[in-house]
Amino acid sequence: MGCPLRVLQVVVNMNRGGAETLIMNLYRNINRSKIQFDFLTCKDGVFDSEIKEMGGKIYRIPYISEVGHFNYIKKLNAFFSSKKEYKIVHSHLDKMSGHVLKAAKKAGIPFRISHSHNTQSEGGIAARLYKWHAGKLIHSNATNLMACSNDAARWLFNDKYQSSMILKNGIETEKFQFSSRIRQKVREELKLDNKFVIGDVGRFNHQKNHPFLIDLFNQFNKQAEDSILILVGDGSLRTEMEMKVKKASIEDKVLFLGIRSDINHLLQAFDSLVFPSLHEGLPVSLIEAQASGLPCLISNHISKEVDLGMDLVNYCSLNDKSEWIEKMRQLKKDKVTRKVSSQALLDHGYDIKISANYLEDFYQTI
Repeated sequence: MGCPLRVLQVVVNMNRGGAETLIMNLYRNINRSKIQFDFLTCKDGVFDSEIKEMGGKIYRIPYISEVGHFNYIKKLNAFFSSKKEYKIVHSHLDKMSGHVLKAAKKAGIPFRISHSHNTQSEGGIAARLYKWHAGKLIHSNATNLMACSNDAARWLFNDKYQSSMILKNGIETEKFQFSSRIRQKVREELKLDNKFVIGDVGRFNHQKNHPFLIDLFNQFNKQAEDSILILVGDGSLRTEMEMKVKKASIEDKVLFLGIRSDINHLLQAFDSLVFPSLHEGLPVSLIEAQASGLPCLISNHISKEVDLGMDLVNYCSLNDKSEWIEKMRQLKKDKVTRKVSSQALLDHGYDIKISANYLEDFYQTI
């Protein structure tokens, strides 16, 4: 049997973000005797050891914020000049993929994929302007366009979005099926007995809108003193959010759990997921929450495609906190049963085996 086709995945790092979790889910479920993933990253990540165990190589170059534009481009060009054996480069850097794919094209790599995971750039005006210029390089240097949702495709690819392939953010559905035994165990461990638990899973960055969530919970908790907020994740704004919680004197009501590998178990312990993001491509965490039968209150800035039609997703306006609070009160009162058919996720194409097979076929036929 021949060697597997090695595909270079380009990311900033392999930590537990939405795109990175998807890539790892795909990697675990793809036929690695046919397809092997290697990674070009800029920083260490929590998945690095698992990648190496599965046979993946990890290369590193400094990120643009560390070395500046010209040195970053120089490093990219030098890297791809030394790695011409790759047939496929798959970049997950949104607009910044423009620089990666230009360097890959210059090195003669035949297939260059730009993958959109978002619907807006992060950063201040200067950073967004720089990313906009980088994004303009995508169409002339990508051979294939891919996105997690139609909204994400429209944002990154503009008038060419219809030629993009939608790869759904599939999950390992069986891992997220509701279990009352796991729910009880986790709630005992975290001392959540007789509490109404509101959860959120995501990086502490501007996009995830944690200040809004903490203000919202503070107001709700005044009406429902048995409520608890659990924040899962890490990021540059975490310390600031911890200070905000302290200032509001609700430290005993808000748990910061950091980066966790047991999201599937934590979701069982929640009573609702509250997700007020300013923008998203198609959040893996919302697919996971629906798989576990968890009611989700989410921002109306998130794609309608994330709603799998299981009566679990409620959209709310970021301009009206009272709407969120009323819906939280209703969820607390209703005590939703957590029985969900995994068939619903299969029907919508969000099982990871479907996504992995789809990607495997794609890699082998382009």
